[in-house]
Formats: sequence, C-alpha cells, structure tokens
Amino acid sequence: MASTIPSLLLFVLTLLLHPPPLCAAGNLHRTTTLFTSQPDLELTSSAAAAPPTTYFEVTKPIPLPSSKPCSHLLLQHDFAATYRQPPVLADYTPPSNCSSQNFAKIVLEWTATCKGRQFDRIFGVWIGGAEVLRSCTAEPKSTGIVWTVKKDITRYYSLLSTKQTLAVYLGNIVDSTYTGVYHVNITLHFYPADSTAAESGPGSDFIADLILPISRNLPLNDGLWFEIENSSHVESKKFKIPLNTYRAVLEIYVSFHENDEFWYGNPPNEYISANNLTGLPGNGPFREVVVKLDGTVVGAVWPFTVIYTGGVNPLLWRPITGIGSFDLPTYDVEITPFLGKLLVDNKAHDLEFSVTNALNVWYIDANLHLWLDKKSARTHGKLLHHSDSLLSLSTLSNSTGLDGAFATNATRTILSTGVVTSSHGDVATTSRRELRYANSMAMSNNGNAQTLDQATDVDTSVDIDHHRDPPPPSTKVERRFSIRYASDNADRGDGSYESVANVTLGFEEGVRRGGETRRVRNVQGAEGSMLVRGNLVVRGLGSTQQEYGYTSDEWCYFRNVSSSNYTILHDEVSRDCVYHRCWGYLVRRNSLGSVCDGVKKGPL
Repeated sequence: MASTIPSLLLFVLTLLLHPPPLCAAGNLHRTTTLFTSQPDLELTSSAAAAPPTTYFEVTKPIPLPSSKPCSHLLLQHDFAATYRQPPVLADYTPPSNCSSQNFAKIVLEWTATCKGRQFDRIFGVWIGGAEVLRSCTAEPKSTGIVWTVKKDITRYYSLLSTKQTLAVYLGNIVDSTYTGVYHVNITLHFYPADSTAAESGPGSDFIADLILPISRNLPLNDGLWFEIENSSHVESKKFKIPLNTYRAVLEIYVSFHENDEFWYGNPPNEYISANNLTGLPGNGPFREVVVKLDGTVVGAVWPFTVIYTGGVNPLLWRPITGIGSFDLPTYDVEITPFLGKLLVDNKAHDLEFSVTNALNVWYIDANLHLWLDKKSARTHGKLLHHSDSLLSLSTLSNSTGLDGAFATNATRTILSTGVVTSSHGDVATTSRRELRYANSMAMSNNGNAQTLDQATDVDTSVDIDHHRDPPPPSTKVERRFSIRYASDNADRGDGSYESVANVTLGFEEGVRRGGETRRVRNVQGAEGSMLVRGNLVVRGLGSTQQEYGYTSDEWCYFRNVSSSNYTILHDEVSRDCVYHRCWGYLVRRNSLGSVCDGVKKGPL
C-alpha cells in the first residue's frame, strides 16, 4: 500500500481533469505545490473598473535603421476552441511596396489581447515549416490584458524572400470556467537598408542562403514541433542539403511541459521509491537534449529554466513576466565539420532528437541554416576529428522519510573538426562545446518545503582556419543559466492551502566574435504567497524585481524595474555605457568579463 502523500498533493487530482497543452501545465505534481499553474480570481471587487493591463518581458530594444518600415499584417485571428485543432494558416508573400528589396532588419510583432480567466498556453509560429517564434501566452484577468512580443527575425531572410505558408498553433480551450479567448495580430516590419549599405541579405556571415525546417509536416492537429514523451523516445527527420553547401548551423527550439515543466525540481527516483510515492514526477533534476546526425552525437542542449506565466505563483509574473517566457531562447549547434558526411553521397540523412531522463512532454524542432557557394556547383568536405566525452552524471542522496538532500552534477564535452573545400579555398572549422551543471536540492517540513540552487555553464567556440590575411573571425559564446528558489506550504484543512515561494532566475551571456564583444546579464527575483482552493488562486501577493544589462562595442542598454500585484513600483532605463549600475550578486568572472568591466560604476 502506498504511503500517505502530503495532503497538499491531493489538489493535483482536480487538475488532471484539464488536459490541454499549457505553458505551465496544470496537472502537476509534487510533495510540495510550489510548481503549479493556476488562473486567479480577481483580487479586488473594484478590478472591473480598471483598464487592461500591459504585460511585458524585460529585454533590450531591437536596434533599427532610420528607414521607414514596410509593414504587413500577416494574420488576425481569435484563438478559442483550438486545442488539438489544425494550426491556423495564412499565405505569406514577400513585400512588393518597399522602396528597396535590400532589408537591413526584419521584425516580427505579435500583439494579443485577452479578457476573462484562462491558463497560459504554449504556442509556436512557423514560416515555410521553419519555426520563428516559440512563446507562452499571458494569463488574463476580467478587465483584460494586452502584450506585445517583438523579435528580430532577420536571420530568416532567405525564408522571407519567397512565398511561404504561415502556421500558428495555440491550443486553447474555452468553456464556462475558462473564458479567455486570445485575439492575435501578427505583423512583419521590413526596414530597407540605406542606399549606400552593402547587400545585407542571404549569404552574409549572419544570414544563411537556405533554411531547411527540421519539423513535422502539415497537415497536423497540433504544432509542427516533435513531441518527446520519455527518455527512450526518439524523433527524427530526413533531410538533404545542396551539393554546394559550405557551412551549416542547426538552430534548436525547446520547451518543456506537463510532468517535466519543472524538471530541475524533480527528486531522484530513489527518493520516490523509498517513500512509496505515486503521481510524483521524478528522474532527478537533470535534462539534456541530445542531437544526433546519422546516429552520431553532434550536439547537446542543456536548456535555460524558463518559468511560464502561470508557473510557481502566477502573481509573480504580473505584469513583468519570467525571463524567456515571451520569447523562448534557441540554441545553435555548428555542424559544419560534418559536411563531409552530408556531401559525399547526395542522399538524405537523419537528424534525431531525444531528451535524457525525460518525462512527458518536450516540444522540440529545429532549423538547419545553410550557406551556399554561389561560385561553385559542388563543394567537398571531410571530417577530420570528432570526440564526445559522453555524459558524466552523478547524484548523491541523503534522505530520511520525506525530508532529504540531493546533489547532482554533470559534465560533457563535444569537439569536432572538419574541412570544406569550396571557391573560398580549404576552410577548416573546429566546433567545441563544454557543458557543466550542478544542482543542490533539499526537501524539509515533511516534504512540503523545498529549496533548490542550480547553475548550468555552456561554453561554445567556433574556430576557422583559412590561411589567409586577415583570418576569418572566430566566435566564442559563454552562457550561464541559474535558478534558486525556496518554497513552503501549509494545508488549511478545508480543501485549500497556502504557499510561500521566492525565485531568482539568472541568464548571462558573453559573445566574442573576432574583436567584437557583447554581453547580457539578466537577473530576476520574485517572491509571493497565495491561497489556493480547488484549482484557483483565491488571493495572494506577488512582487518581482529585475535588473537587465546589455553592453557591446556599439551601444548599451540597462533597465532596473520592479512590480507588485500588477503595479510598476520602479522603472529606470539607461543607454549610457559609462555611467551605470554595476550589479554584483550573479556576475560570473570569465574570459569574456562582465557587464561591469571597463566602465565607471555608479547608479543609473
């Protein structure tokens, strides 16, 4: 007979009756109830008189040219009963009314409104089968909300140069309880380049000549992403590249849901077995997206811990949403060293995706960016070296009953070198990916309290050897993803419970390409409490503080903003690269430095 599970877990049973694909899945999950997705009741009786609330994710603005954009409303649609229905489709035609067909910048703008009560929903936008945006909806209120996502999609220039089909999947359910309908506009803005500017389209270092979608094909009653349901599940797609390809980069989209939405807080299976628990997601707190080419591991993604707009405590993310929740990060894998394998036989090859330790469900697809040699009908390549250290994963556990402590560590290194012969000569490319991970977790208060501290370091480099002067620029990227949280819960004995939680998210990135350097440091702290009855937040408090810093050789952007219960308390913005705040509690000193290096320290 199963041992008694803490009563706070029992409310999960009501959520199991609501199955749609949430960003923050409602059918969760643990001995504690920190991880839940809940729409909330109105906090005050006067809320009906309030104007719609504007939600936003803190990020840097997109640098735009001075030219007037040509704007095209691509889709206007109301997403209501769309769960397990075909994606909404629209025809895309390249703009013909612009002063120039040479575009310096292309921006996708998503604007949505919603009123009522609704869960957060995951959605994707595809053009020609290639995903260009993965995002999560905001959770509405009775007076309505509005939010806008702007994404620089210039790297998809080649896709946008020809007629395509736009596909949008947002699975939503509307009934007498969940009344929110998402009213969506999608607009593309094309900014012509200055008349004196060089051609900025396909073929540049940043923009590929061709993009092959590595996703599912229409028609579907779902998104075009692959669904990974467990650790042994593998999804794959065959593809074939042009014979004059000289560079290849795989861009990977990843999101995690349902039993693995909060994978970084999942306890080891030994803990679950020792306590004879049922219905508690396990497999430990480590996940890895493994990418294989014809059976050979060519890349591994250790993802950022995105918290969706209904996750942990939905009141934390109003109106400031979690890092990456409106524009989920993508992950690039350089596979140029393997072009020799792809070019040799003029046949189709396989790209495969799996997730180490996965539980249901992960949504994964990819775009294969290809650069083509316009002066040659065929290129040739050879893989010179490939090594994969394999995953090193260890867990130390010490538990007594429902209380325990767990430490999980992982490392991996993937190194590949290959040469491609084209009209550019013999170009050798070396791709290196080093990954390090550490997670410490503790359960206390008879399993109702949980603390967690996790850090993931991903260092990648692409070095090019061409024996020319000047040499092509090499690229080095260093990323650190961190999350800390603590929660405690108390059963009120009347079918409700109170939860107190605080979360700190960190996203740091340093990029050096040749002599150019840019850095991002994004730190977000949130704390709150809520009373939950059934599957609704009856009342609660939530506050968020965020400090964002971006520096480059050309421009800077800093923002310090805080909110509490839908109200912005403080908001400062600076573009001054010399006079700004130096933030200290998550800065990682490394070869790329920090946002504080080489500048005057001071307040915004």
